[in-house]
Amino acid sequence: MITVDLRRLNTAPGDRILDIGCGNGRHVAALARCRNVFVCGADRCGEDLIGCRDRMAVENRAAPVAGRWALARADLLNLPFDDHTFDLVLCAEVLEHVRNHRRAAAELSRVLKPGKSLVVSVPRFFPERFCWTLSESYRSASGGHVRIYREAELCRLLAGCGFRLWGRGYAHALHTPYWWLKCLADPESDKFSPVALYHRLLVWDMMKKPWITQTLERLLNPVLGKSVVFYLRKEQT
Repeated sequence: MITVDLRRLNTAPGDRILDIGCGNGRHVAALARCRNVFVCGADRCGEDLIGCRDRMAVENRAAPVAGRWALARADLLNLPFDDHTFDLVLCAEVLEHVRNHRRAAAELSRVLKPGKSLVVSVPRFFPERFCWTLSESYRSASGGHVRIYREAELCRLLAGCGFRLWGRGYAHALHTPYWWLKCLADPESDKFSPVALYHRLLVWDMMKKPWITQTLERLLNPVLGKSVVFYLRKEQT
C-alpha cells in the first residue's frame, strides 16, 4: 500500500534516500526499483526491520531491484546520520506517533541536503477525528496516534524547520470506511463480518489493482482520503 506518489519525486541516479519509519518496507521496495539509487530504510522497531528485510528478499527474487538498499535501526528523535546526508527523505505515517514532533522535524531537516525534497504523510483530520470519536480503544492504543493534525498546523511545523511546501496529495480513500467500521466493531479484531468482508475487498484491490477500484479511489481521495501527503523542499541556506 503506497501512500506517496513516487512519480512526483524525480529521483536521479546517485540519489541517497531515507525512509524513516519504514515499517515493513512498502516504500523501500518501491524506491529500490529506481535505477542507481541508494535507499536506507530506518525504523526503531527491530521486528519491522526484519519484516522489511524479508520483503526485500521476496521482491528481489521476483524481479531484481535496480537500486541498492540497506536497513538501519534508528530513532527519529536522534538519527544516526551526518548532516546533509540524503537527497530525499520520506516520513510516511510517523509524526502522528511522536510526542516531540518539533525535534523530529528538526532531525528530518538536519539529515536532508539543502534544496532537496522531504515527503511527509499523516492521517487526515476528519477521518482520523471520526475514528477517535467512534472508539476509545483506537485513540488510547499503546504506540498509537498521539495527535490529530490539521493541515495548516503541520505546514507551520515544517515551515519552522526550513521547509517550503510545493505539492500536496491525498491517499487511501477506500481505507477510510474500513477503519470506521473497525472502530464501530473493535479496532483489535476483524471478526465482525462487515469488517472482514471489507478487508477482503482491500486485499483484493491491493493485489489485483482492478481499474474500477483504482479509479474510484482516485476520484474519492480529495474528499475521503485517509492520509494527506505533503511534498516539501528544504530551503537553501
